[in-house]
Amino acid sequence: MTDMTHPLVFDGHNDVLLKIFRAGGISAVDGFVSGRDGDIDLPRAKTAGFGGGFFAIYVPSPIDMEFKYAQMTKPTYDLPLPDQIGCAEALPVVLEQAAILLRLQEIGALTICKTAAEIQTCLQSGQLAAIMHIEGAEAIDADLHALDVLYRAGLRSIGPVWSRPTIFGEGVPFRFPSDGDIGGGLTEHGLNLVKRCSELGIMIDLSHLNEAGFWDVAKHSNAPLVATHSNCHAISPHSRNLTNKQLAAIKQSNGMVGLNFAVAFLREDGQMLPEVPLETMLRHLDHLIENLGEDHVGLGSDFDGAVVPEQIGDITGLPKLRAAMAKHGYNEALIKKLCHENWLRVLEKTWGA
Repeated sequence: MTDMTHPLVFDGHNDVLLKIFRAGGISAVDGFVSGRDGDIDLPRAKTAGFGGGFFAIYVPSPIDMEFKYAQMTKPTYDLPLPDQIGCAEALPVVLEQAAILLRLQEIGALTICKTAAEIQTCLQSGQLAAIMHIEGAEAIDADLHALDVLYRAGLRSIGPVWSRPTIFGEGVPFRFPSDGDIGGGLTEHGLNLVKRCSELGIMIDLSHLNEAGFWDVAKHSNAPLVATHSNCHAISPHSRNLTNKQLAAIKQSNGMVGLNFAVAFLREDGQMLPEVPLETMLRHLDHLIENLGEDHVGLGSDFDGAVVPEQIGDITGLPKLRAAMAKHGYNEALIKKLCHENWLRVLEKTWGA
């Protein structure tokens, strides 16, 4: 492997839409094409070999980020979760971010993909591929009418929660050290959401969901279990990370996990500090491969939504990660699987196309 911009990366999570939303919404989309502050834009995607990924729609809470990051540099921490957000407040934000993604498609910056075959076509043609994903289902009403409408707009992946609670279940707080066994399982509404997503072919994302909710999804879903951006609790004992027992269930379901680049979930000390060597990322990948098998592991960077290792920085650091994988002994076939082939496999299995 001499070209470290290939194979193309199809990534399990980014927060580009939130950043554009905060920068001015629809009026700010042109910056994605010409170049923008942040981790991902079209010019850098082409130079870094970034082929696309899950574009998250997320309703932000009023959080003092300075306080949050300061707390997460301490040896232990337990951040209080923001209050639950109601559907009436969340829906306009979700619709605006969905409109941003649709506008990016309209101007030719990307293609919203609804099948694995469409993603493959984009990767082959050089067009950026996007999955419309919702991180935290606050905008979905109890009757699931909004889910049906958003599905027809292109939604193909959803996380029932982002850490704070919803009418569907509970997430994990940012707590270290801790496991995810915090709070109750899915509500009746949550079980209905899982059932309807199975009927529609919408992927359920287990990242941020607490352990009781994880096992409820495992029991009631007929689809592969997927955590788009989560790491290994055995290496970094953070509430956001997955235990070996959870990894075993994901493997049994023929699902997968995307490696989260967020430093607090990579580091053994759980601290939100960017001094993380690439070797630490490889340790998590090794552990995931050992527990899941090489067909069940991918990347889920959390670009534009997290502090990532300083050696990565933004998507232009992806060639360094590919080079580190090769130096570590991963062969070309395995690197292809990690970069995008495993995502295509699990999405085809989940979506049925």
